Amino acid sequence: MILETVVTTLSVEGAIHIAPFGVTEDDLGLSIAPFRPSVTLDNLMATGCAVINLTDDVRVFAGCLTGRRDWPTRPSRIVKGRVLEGALAHREVRVASIEDDPTRPRFRLEIVHEETHAPFRGFNRAQSAVIEAAILVSRLSRLPPGKIETEIAYLAIAIEKTAAPREREAWGWLMDAIADYKATETRGVKHGGGGSK
Repeated sequence: MILETVVTTLSVEGAIHIAPFGVTEDDLGLSIAPFRPSVTLDNLMATGCAVINLTDDVRVFAGCLTGRRDWPTRPSRIVKGRVLEGALAHREVRVASIEDDPTRPRFRLEIVHEETHAPFRGFNRAQSAVIEAAILVSRLSRLPPGKIETEIAYLAIAIEKTAAPREREAWGWLMDAIADYKATETRGVKHGGGGSK
């Protein structure tokens, strides 16, 4: 099972990094597999710990992918880390082992502390659509443009029918990011380049 979460890590110098991540939960416990290069990967390698946050504020997912990473946090209890102020629950984890890979090393995680702050009732259709769109935005350079357009058109139906103001704001950030990416790719082609693949 993959849990849609927001992972917070710290650098050795104490700089916070906030990133949406699909965290795998299976019979062996929790694991995370960030792509190289990745700030989260670097921080996990350097400090060996992280905080996994569960939140239904999808603006955090969309915001982190569109340059909006300044979300309120507070210190975690056991590991050296930060908890999202808006988290409904969080797990503080330490790296138990690493399965090396040239593309996506897998970090097996040990839970050392967890707390529930408020009930998590699941994602509604609009929130799910924002998360799916955020995943697409994170892979713009790796997916065919036609696939992105088709999936966004389908997800937009849920936004139009069921989104509240927070979901509409998050959706707008993501649509702007897609438009900016397309414009950059178009300029690259016009100037004889191949874009940023």
